[in-house]
Amino acid sequence: MTEEEREEIEAVLGYRFGHPDRLERALTHRSHRQGARGTDNERLEFLGDRVLGLVASEQLFESFPNWDAGKLSKGLAKLVSAPSIYMAAHRLKLGRHLRLGPGEEKTGGREKLRLLADAYEAVVGAIYLDAGMPAAAAFLRRTLLVPALESGVEGLERPDHKSALQEWLQRRGLATVEYRIRGETGPQHQKMFEVEVWHSGRRLSSSQGRSKKEAEQSAARTALECLVSIGEVG
Repeated sequence: MTEEEREEIEAVLGYRFGHPDRLERALTHRSHRQGARGTDNERLEFLGDRVLGLVASEQLFESFPNWDAGKLSKGLAKLVSAPSIYMAAHRLKLGRHLRLGPGEEKTGGREKLRLLADAYEAVVGAIYLDAGMPAAAAFLRRTLLVPALESGVEGLERPDHKSALQEWLQRRGLATVEYRIRGETGPQHQKMFEVEVWHSGRRLSSSQGRSKKEAEQSAARTALECLVSIGEVG
């Protein structure tokens, strides 16, 4: 990694490393240096995952004083889920800076949910080692926690079937699904929406809801159940 590349990444992250080698390791996937033990980002990802869990728990505890332990646990699970972390990594364009092996390059590794989520957590771990908890917490709040909470607090209490379906497909290298509105029924104040989920030219499911979002979530849940039950691509 050149100094110019490092400065570009640090500008995006909003953090300047005292030990630049930590940043380079955080962005190095194991496919980049097969056989070179300890040079990839897996150990940093392990550390970053623990830091994220603690900071996110504190954030929820402070933000929602009326939530009981059950709601806090559900909110935490969604806040630190792979799709949530992936979106933060995507906003930072981490994929552009990953160090990958030829195989991952050819199969679109720079956009894979798991690789980007792991890289983000590795960056968190690297910042923690570099400057401690305050710096890591500030990075997490700025790039993941606050944006996620601002995007819709209510959703933290509900399962996100659309994200679960997306993650299931991406883990298997499959294309994303398409949500199609089949129709609307009922009066304006009591509309019902019917949504279909399509994948690779075939309809996986359809469902109804009082809003498009509700119908999409229900249809996504049914689609995922369908794919899992038939063992689609493993």
